[in-house]
Amino acid sequence: MYFRALATDYDGTIAHDGVLRDDTAAALERLRYSGRRAILVTGRELDDLIEVCPRLDLFDLIVAENGALLYDPESKEETLLAEPASKDLVERLQAIKVPGLSVGRAIIATWEPHEVEVLQAIRDLGLELQIIFNKGAVMVLPSSVNKATGLAAALQHLDVDARHVVGVGDAENDHAFIKTCGCAVAVANAIPALMKEVDIVTDGERGTGVSELIDRMIATDLQDVAILHDRLRVAS
Repeated sequence: MYFRALATDYDGTIAHDGVLRDDTAAALERLRYSGRRAILVTGRELDDLIEVCPRLDLFDLIVAENGALLYDPESKEETLLAEPASKDLVERLQAIKVPGLSVGRAIIATWEPHEVEVLQAIRDLGLELQIIFNKGAVMVLPSSVNKATGLAAALQHLDVDARHVVGVGDAENDHAFIKTCGCAVAVANAIPALMKEVDIVTDGERGTGVSELIDRMIATDLQDVAILHDRLRVAS
Protein backbone atom coordinates (compact mmCIF):
# COMPACT_ATOMS: atom_id res chain seq x y z
CA MET A 1 0.00 0.00 0.00
CA TYR A 2 1.52 3.30 -1.12
CA PHE A 3 -1.17 5.80 -0.09
CA ARG A 4 -1.83 5.06 3.58
CA ALA A 5 -4.05 8.00 4.50
CA LEU A 6 -6.62 10.48 3.23
CA ALA A 7 -6.55 14.07 4.52
CA THR A 8 -9.76 15.86 3.65
CA ASP A 9 -11.32 19.26 4.14
CA TYR A 10 -14.89 19.36 5.50
CA ASP A 11 -17.12 22.13 4.11
CA GLY A 12 -17.47 21.97 0.34
CA THR A 13 -15.38 18.79 0.17
CA ILE A 14 -17.03 15.98 2.11
CA ALA A 15 -19.91 18.10 3.40
CA HIS A 16 -22.55 20.28 1.73
CA ASP A 17 -24.06 23.08 3.82
CA GLY A 18 -22.40 21.49 6.85
CA VAL A 19 -24.01 18.09 6.29
CA LEU A 20 -22.05 14.86 5.81
CA ARG A 21 -24.20 12.52 3.73
CA ASP A 22 -24.64 8.85 4.62
CA ASP A 23 -23.07 7.64 1.37
CA THR A 24 -19.98 9.76 2.00
CA ALA A 25 -19.75 8.41 5.55
CA ALA A 26 -19.99 4.89 4.13
CA ALA A 27 -17.10 5.64 1.77
CA LEU A 28 -14.98 6.83 4.70
CA GLU A 29 -15.84 3.60 6.50
CA ARG A 30 -14.62 1.65 3.45
CA LEU A 31 -11.39 3.65 3.54
CA ARG A 32 -10.79 2.81 7.19
CA TYR A 33 -11.69 -0.85 6.58
CA SER A 34 -9.01 -0.98 3.87
CA GLY A 35 -6.40 -0.24 6.54
CA ARG A 36 -5.95 3.41 5.66
CA ARG A 37 -6.15 6.42 7.98
CA ALA A 38 -8.60 9.29 7.66
CA ILE A 39 -7.71 12.81 8.81
CA LEU A 40 -10.14 15.71 8.78
CA VAL A 41 -8.52 19.10 8.15
CA THR A 42 -10.98 21.95 8.65
CA GLY A 43 -11.22 25.64 9.35
CA ARG A 44 -14.19 25.09 11.65
CA GLU A 45 -13.97 25.59 15.39
CA LEU A 46 -14.16 22.27 17.24
CA ASP A 47 -17.38 22.94 19.15
CA ASP A 48 -19.11 23.95 15.92
CA LEU A 49 -17.78 20.85 14.14
CA ILE A 50 -19.01 18.55 16.91
CA GLU A 51 -22.45 20.14 16.62
CA VAL A 52 -22.81 19.76 12.85
CA CYS A 53 -21.04 16.42 12.30
CA PRO A 54 -22.16 13.42 14.37
CA ARG A 55 -19.64 11.08 12.67
CA LEU A 56 -16.28 12.32 13.91
CA ASP A 57 -15.58 8.69 14.78
CA LEU A 58 -14.83 8.19 11.08
CA PHE A 59 -11.52 10.03 11.53
CA ASP A 60 -8.32 8.98 13.25
CA LEU A 61 -7.50 12.61 13.99
CA ILE A 62 -9.05 16.00 13.35
CA VAL A 63 -7.13 19.16 12.56
CA ALA A 64 -9.50 22.01 13.45
CA GLU A 65 -9.30 25.82 13.44
CA ASN A 66 -7.33 25.83 10.19
CA GLY A 67 -4.34 24.06 11.72
CA ALA A 68 -4.39 25.45 15.26
CA LEU A 69 -6.01 22.53 17.10
CA LEU A 70 -5.51 18.75 17.03
CA TYR A 71 -8.37 16.58 18.31
CA ASP A 72 -8.57 12.84 18.88
CA PRO A 73 -12.23 11.75 18.45
CA GLU A 74 -11.65 8.51 20.38
CA SER A 75 -9.97 9.91 23.49
CA LYS A 76 -11.51 13.42 23.17
CA GLU A 77 -8.03 14.80 23.79
CA GLU A 78 -7.31 18.30 22.45
CA THR A 79 -3.84 19.63 21.64
CA LEU A 80 -3.50 23.34 20.96
CA LEU A 81 -0.91 23.87 18.22
CA ALA A 82 -0.79 27.67 18.47
CA GLU A 83 -1.02 30.53 20.92
CA PRO A 84 -4.54 31.07 22.31
CA ALA A 85 -6.74 33.63 20.59
CA SER A 86 -5.61 37.18 21.37
CA LYS A 87 -7.87 38.64 24.05
CA ASP A 88 -6.80 42.16 23.07
CA LEU A 89 -7.85 41.61 19.47
CA VAL A 90 -11.14 40.02 20.46
CA GLU A 91 -11.94 42.95 22.76
CA ARG A 92 -11.04 45.46 20.04
CA LEU A 93 -13.22 43.74 17.44
CA GLN A 94 -16.09 43.47 19.91
CA ALA A 95 -15.72 47.14 20.76
CA ILE A 96 -16.08 48.18 17.12
CA LYS A 97 -18.93 45.68 16.67
CA VAL A 98 -17.50 43.55 13.87
CA PRO A 99 -20.44 41.37 12.69
CA GLY A 100 -20.40 37.59 12.83
CA LEU A 101 -17.41 37.44 15.17
CA SER A 102 -16.53 34.01 16.56
CA VAL A 103 -13.65 32.93 18.77
CA GLY A 104 -12.18 29.45 19.10
CA ARG A 105 -9.23 28.10 21.08
CA ALA A 106 -6.82 29.97 18.78
CA ILE A 107 -8.82 31.19 15.80
CA ILE A 108 -10.75 34.44 15.51
CA ALA A 109 -13.17 34.62 12.59
CA THR A 110 -15.64 36.85 10.82
CA TRP A 111 -16.82 37.34 7.24
CA GLU A 112 -15.89 39.44 4.24
CA PRO A 113 -15.74 42.42 3.83
CA HIS A 114 -14.77 42.90 7.49
CA GLU A 115 -11.14 41.92 6.88
CA VAL A 116 -10.48 45.67 6.58
CA GLU A 117 -11.46 46.34 10.19
CA VAL A 118 -9.66 43.20 11.36
CA LEU A 119 -6.41 44.14 9.60
CA GLN A 120 -6.54 47.67 11.01
CA ALA A 121 -7.06 46.29 14.53
CA ILE A 122 -4.10 43.91 14.13
CA ARG A 123 -1.92 46.82 13.00
CA ASP A 124 -3.09 49.10 15.81
CA LEU A 125 -2.31 46.44 18.42
CA GLY A 126 1.05 45.50 16.85
CA LEU A 127 0.20 41.79 16.67
CA GLU A 128 1.96 39.17 14.52
CA LEU A 129 -1.14 37.57 13.06
CA GLN A 130 -2.29 36.58 9.57
CA ILE A 131 -5.63 36.68 7.79
CA ILE A 132 -6.67 33.59 5.84
CA PHE A 133 -9.64 33.57 3.46
CA ASN A 134 -12.01 30.70 2.85
CA LYS A 135 -14.96 31.29 0.50
CA GLY A 136 -16.09 34.44 2.28
CA ALA A 137 -14.81 33.55 5.73
CA VAL A 138 -12.07 35.68 7.27
CA MET A 139 -9.88 33.75 9.72
CA VAL A 140 -7.20 35.23 11.98
CA LEU A 141 -4.37 33.01 13.22
CA PRO A 142 -0.71 33.26 14.26
CA SER A 143 1.48 33.80 11.21
CA SER A 144 3.07 30.34 11.36
CA VAL A 145 -0.19 28.38 11.51
CA ASN A 146 -2.17 26.91 8.61
CA LYS A 147 -3.68 23.61 7.52
CA ALA A 148 -0.27 22.32 6.43
CA THR A 149 1.29 22.80 9.87
CA GLY A 150 -1.73 21.18 11.49
CA LEU A 151 -1.61 18.21 9.13
CA ALA A 152 2.12 17.80 9.77
CA ALA A 153 1.40 17.50 13.50
CA ALA A 154 -1.32 14.93 12.84
CA LEU A 155 0.93 12.86 10.56
CA GLN A 156 3.72 12.90 13.12
CA HIS A 157 1.27 11.60 15.72
CA LEU A 158 0.12 8.82 13.36
CA ASP A 159 3.66 8.09 12.09
CA VAL A 160 2.64 8.56 8.45
CA ASP A 161 4.89 10.22 5.86
CA ALA A 162 3.20 13.01 3.87
CA ARG A 163 4.34 11.32 0.63
CA HIS A 164 1.88 8.54 1.41
CA VAL A 165 -1.08 10.85 1.98
CA VAL A 166 -3.82 11.89 -0.44
CA GLY A 167 -5.04 15.42 0.28
CA VAL A 168 -8.38 16.71 -1.01
CA GLY A 169 -10.09 20.08 -0.75
CA ASP A 170 -12.04 22.80 -2.50
CA ALA A 171 -11.06 26.30 -1.31
CA GLU A 172 -8.34 28.92 -0.80
CA ASN A 173 -7.21 27.67 2.60
CA ASP A 174 -6.71 24.14 1.24
CA HIS A 175 -3.71 25.08 -0.92
CA ALA A 176 -1.31 24.84 2.02
CA PHE A 177 -1.99 21.27 3.13
CA ILE A 178 -2.81 19.73 -0.25
CA LYS A 179 0.53 20.65 -1.81
CA THR A 180 2.40 18.88 1.02
CA CYS A 181 0.69 15.55 0.24
CA GLY A 182 1.92 12.81 -2.05
CA CYS A 183 -1.24 13.15 -4.13
CA ALA A 184 -3.15 16.43 -4.39
CA VAL A 185 -6.85 16.30 -5.28
CA ALA A 186 -9.58 18.89 -5.86
CA VAL A 187 -13.26 18.07 -5.95
CA ALA A 188 -15.17 19.16 -9.07
CA ASN A 189 -16.70 22.17 -7.27
CA ALA A 190 -13.31 23.52 -6.13
CA ILE A 191 -12.11 27.01 -6.98
CA PRO A 192 -10.22 27.16 -10.31
CA ALA A 193 -6.93 28.20 -8.66
CA LEU A 194 -6.89 24.98 -6.63
CA MET A 195 -7.76 22.80 -9.61
CA LYS A 196 -4.68 24.11 -11.43
CA GLU A 197 -2.34 22.79 -8.72
CA VAL A 198 -3.54 19.23 -8.22
CA ASP A 199 -2.83 15.78 -9.62
CA ILE A 200 -6.51 14.78 -9.81
CA VAL A 201 -9.80 16.62 -10.19
CA THR A 202 -12.74 14.39 -9.31
CA ASP A 203 -15.67 13.96 -11.67
CA GLY A 204 -18.17 14.40 -8.85
CA GLU A 205 -18.69 17.35 -6.55
CA ARG A 206 -18.19 17.37 -2.77
CA GLY A 207 -18.93 14.01 -1.10
CA THR A 208 -19.67 12.29 -4.39
CA GLY A 209 -16.22 13.23 -5.63
CA VAL A 210 -14.53 12.13 -2.42
CA SER A 211 -16.38 8.79 -2.51
CA GLU A 212 -15.15 8.36 -6.08
CA LEU A 213 -11.61 9.13 -4.92
CA ILE A 214 -11.80 6.69 -2.01
CA ASP A 215 -13.02 3.85 -4.22
CA ARG A 216 -10.19 4.58 -6.65
CA MET A 217 -7.68 4.52 -3.78
CA ILE A 218 -8.97 1.15 -2.62
CA ALA A 219 -9.10 -0.34 -6.13
CA THR A 220 -5.77 0.88 -7.56
CA ASP A 221 -3.90 2.62 -4.72
CA LEU A 222 -3.58 5.49 -7.26
CA GLN A 223 -0.57 3.72 -8.68
CA ASP A 224 -0.42 5.97 -11.74
CA VAL A 225 0.10 8.99 -9.48
CA ALA A 226 2.50 7.17 -7.16
CA ILE A 227 4.69 6.00 -10.05
CA LEU A 228 4.79 9.50 -11.54
CA HIS A 229 5.81 11.05 -8.21
CA ASP A 230 8.53 8.45 -7.68
CA ARG A 231 9.94 9.23 -11.14
CA LEU A 232 9.96 12.96 -10.40
CA ARG A 233 11.80 12.39 -7.11
CA VAL A 234 14.44 10.24 -8.85
CA ALA A 235 14.84 12.86 -11.60
CA SER A 236 15.36 15.65 -9.09
